[in-house]
Amino acid sequence: MAKKRNAFYAQSGGVTAVINASACGVIETARQHKDKIGKVYAGRNGIIGALTENLIDTSKESAAAIAALRHTPAGAFGSCRFKLKSLEDNRAQYERLIEVFKAHNIGYFFYNGGGDSADTCLKVSQLSQKLGYPLQAIHVPKTVDNDLPITDCCPGFGSVAKYVAVSTREASLDVASMAKTSTKVFVLEVMGRHAGWIAAAGGLASDKNCELPIVILFPEIPFDRKAFLARVDAMVKKHGYCSIVVSEGVKGDDGKFLSDQGLRDAFGHAQLGGVAPVIANMVKDALGYKFHWAVADYLQRAARHIASKTDVDQAYALGKAAVELALKGENSVMPAILRTSDKPYRWKMGVAPLSKVANVEKMMPRNFISKDGFGITEKCRAYLAPLIRGEDYPPYRDGLPQYVQLKNVAVPKKLNNFEI
Repeated sequence: MAKKRNAFYAQSGGVTAVINASACGVIETARQHKDKIGKVYAGRNGIIGALTENLIDTSKESAAAIAALRHTPAGAFGSCRFKLKSLEDNRAQYERLIEVFKAHNIGYFFYNGGGDSADTCLKVSQLSQKLGYPLQAIHVPKTVDNDLPITDCCPGFGSVAKYVAVSTREASLDVASMAKTSTKVFVLEVMGRHAGWIAAAGGLASDKNCELPIVILFPEIPFDRKAFLARVDAMVKKHGYCSIVVSEGVKGDDGKFLSDQGLRDAFGHAQLGGVAPVIANMVKDALGYKFHWAVADYLQRAARHIASKTDVDQAYALGKAAVELALKGENSVMPAILRTSDKPYRWKMGVAPLSKVANVEKMMPRNFISKDGFGITEKCRAYLAPLIRGEDYPPYRDGLPQYVQLKNVAVPKKLNNFEI
């Protein structure tokens, strides 16, 4: 085995406005340690790229192109929703991974994703030990849902929170203008399957300088139709209008998602979406108020033009830290953000074992949600506010942001094809 070994980096799950900033952190840091790390190979479409030996040679990209990843949204190398089974259930997949890593002298594995990706990274680390192949597996955290444990926040969330807070404020001012003779209720559906972090960000839209009537529906709070309608009605009667921010994961009295249509994604999770019209029509039928609704969907996680500077800085720092941890000999860990102060906001880098990260979801604490279940507390505001702070605009040309599209030169294959 050669002393200087190559690295494998891949992106997994839903992409974000800042996941490429983490990629930038990984690649730039690896390039600074050419004495220990050879090339960085990226998996085309996540772990699938490793299984099928579809690798991208990032050394073919200029320093300027890699640097531009820091301000480019989405996944530069393609992502996937693909969860490895256990070693016992599908040993062939794991043996294939080792075969590919051996063929390309890969000794470092950096997997950039959320909870399911942490699970994949942990399994890859475990399999390398069981199969006797030296490999250091480091998970690079990312998820707009902000539901990874131990880390104070997750890259991608701060920018989504900023987008939702800004959109809620702007749309609320819009509906306020029309409420006298037209729309009185606006409903914004945001992501969040089990955790209401993104929905909570809508509460930042209203503050002492811009007070707005906002109702938030969290996945953590069982939906109470009667209480909800009474709250909306009271707000409209008092203010003339009301905005509602609803998480896609809100559940009805029967414990089922209000927006569950019976579909499943590749991870087996319920395919959600469509709760906004359910809520909007409920308001119309019960209260008679004219409404408009919108689904933030991809827009909330793709909006690099309005990304949080805090989020961008942390995403890059975590990519950088992942490489530094690997160079220190760490394995089966995740770099994590540790908050040391709210005012002023300060944070430092920590380390979390993947055994305590994989398949663990961090929900909204009850003391972050108001007693009536429809708003955020000052404690929640203190947590959220620093995460959306600061602007980090991409370069613009002719009125449009300029994002990089990499060449993504393929690494020549050395092995036979593999069906997944």
